[in-house]
Amino acid sequence: MHTRLYRNGRLESEGFPIADVSRYVGDRDATVWFDLCAPSPADLALIGEELGLHELALEDVLAGHQRPKLDIYDNHLFIAAYGVHFDDDRRVHAVEVDVFVTANALVTVRESGHFDIAEVVRRWDAAAHLAGHGVMFLLHGLLDYVVDTQFELAQDLDAEAEELEESLFAEQLSNGKGLQRTLYVLRKNATKLRRVSLPMHEVIGSLLRRDQALMGDPVMAPYYEDVRDHVLRVGEWVDAVRDMLANVRDTRLAQQGFRLNEIMKKITSWAAIIAVPTAITGFYGQNLPYPGTGEQWGFWLSTALMGLTSVALYVVFKKKDWL
Repeated sequence: MHTRLYRNGRLESEGFPIADVSRYVGDRDATVWFDLCAPSPADLALIGEELGLHELALEDVLAGHQRPKLDIYDNHLFIAAYGVHFDDDRRVHAVEVDVFVTANALVTVRESGHFDIAEVVRRWDAAAHLAGHGVMFLLHGLLDYVVDTQFELAQDLDAEAEELEESLFAEQLSNGKGLQRTLYVLRKNATKLRRVSLPMHEVIGSLLRRDQALMGDPVMAPYYEDVRDHVLRVGEWVDAVRDMLANVRDTRLAQQGFRLNEIMKKITSWAAIIAVPTAITGFYGQNLPYPGTGEQWGFWLSTALMGLTSVALYVVFKKKDWL
């Protein structure tokens, strides 16, 4: 059971059944957290009835794939956010976590177990001196983890983009399909990260509004400002990565144009070489005496020479990747 009970700033209990939560939510000195992973509609409806959650917020959880946002209801907040990580194919994978915030309860609803809730718990334990600030302490640890996953992934994308820039002129990439595939994956990853990280600035900004009733704690405000600063840096980093990838693409196109010009010069040179004997034999035909004139073996010899020459030219062009 992912459940915790804080009372007067101290961790009093954890791992208790979710059914016991209803005994604590009415205690003003208690702060309760519990976690649900891919719950059923019936489970959500029961929790919604216990805490008085708005039906539209519950509907958003069931629908899934929400845009990162903060919705304000009469007695609670609803936040949709995404933790991110690389999957086995180095593609960005975003895991939705929905959060209900009441005066003294925090409910996290994870899309799947790929969202590491244990790391969030470790962050709470590392900052136990702030536990007296109740639900805003718990919410900060959760959002800090979400933004840090985005921040670390943005760092990784930046490193990959720089490596791609440095290897742009490497022969093994510029002559093959490796660069195009790497560029495509990086651009797709950067776009996906931007889609889930950009709205987080609005979420944190709304929490920091002074007229926000749940955010009336001046002690926690600097911690949320730090999270917002990380959100801004993620956005700047992702935009920088997108600019680098655009430069790589433009440079790649310039490389291809230059390489095409080089190939055309070589083909033109070969055509000039071939044109000389073609012009001679085309002008005179083969009416003049030559080795094998009038003999059957002479015909087959000339045919074989033409065939071998054509095959040799094909092999040369194929080896140089001109065909």
